[in-house]
Amino acid sequence: MEHELWSILSVAIQDVKRARRANAYHTHDHDRIIRVYLWAVLHDRPVSWACHAQNWGRRTRPATLPSQSCVSRRLRTEAIQQFLEALGRRLVAMIRGAWAWLKIIDGKPLVVAAHSKDPDIAWGRGAGQQSKGYKLYAVYDGSPMPCAWQVEPMDRDERVIARQLIPRLCGGGYLLGDAVYDDSALFGLAAEHGHRLLAPRARRYVGLGHRRHSEHRLSCIANLETPGARGASNMSQAIMRARRLIETLFGNLTSFGGGLTCLPPWVRRLHRVKLYVQAKLLINAARIISIHA
Repeated sequence: MEHELWSILSVAIQDVKRARRANAYHTHDHDRIIRVYLWAVLHDRPVSWACHAQNWGRRTRPATLPSQSCVSRRLRTEAIQQFLEALGRRLVAMIRGAWAWLKIIDGKPLVVAAHSKDPDIAWGRGAGQQSKGYKLYAVYDGSPMPCAWQVEPMDRDERVIARQLIPRLCGGGYLLGDAVYDDSALFGLAAEHGHRLLAPRARRYVGLGHRRHSEHRLSCIANLETPGARGASNMSQAIMRARRLIETLFGNLTSFGGGLTCLPPWVRRLHRVKLYVQAKLLINAARIISIHA
């Protein structure tokens, strides 16, 4: 499985490299730095492990390997980040999304030990309990990669992060979320960007009070809380049941060798966690492509 995933990643890396101009200033090109980092993340090892030739296969090892300090320094540069983003777009182009008109937004906790001294982590709402760590906020549309995602400390309000993710969505369609996203401002923001947000209320069939509510939120409530309804409301209720797909997507992200099971001890501080999660998302995209190949 690892060799199959690496073959897909290597082809995508090579395609991105051809479309970009090499920088003669660097001893090691961007693609080699990314290969070393992805090789380490794929095997759940630190970068220093991937900088030794004996930890590579004969066919997979680059001609020369950079040092650990070189990889760590280069990973922080904007050029590497642009290369990783281009790599994600290349993987998405390899297979079309099955339900691009339907998008699902949710957060996945990335828990670390409570005694961790990482200054960037925070206590927040985890999986049914208070946890310490980070959280992956993602919007999926059926493509191998999330169409928008972000990693933040766990104490960040999911509605606040959603306000940053929604403007990055392309096209239109339905955006499904759980009761956390039942926010009048979010309904209006989604409508401004061509999406209809569907999110149930935490307390159904109770009054709305005397505050002003977005017309899109009122429409969602009417469609989701009308028992035995027909037409548009019946369709909205059926679409809303598809929100459970996000649990499957997050589950598949962790259920294979090289998946995003947890944050290892050497991945701390927000900038390292973001890179690590991005690498795991790329590896998962390669897994999805291999399944549909």
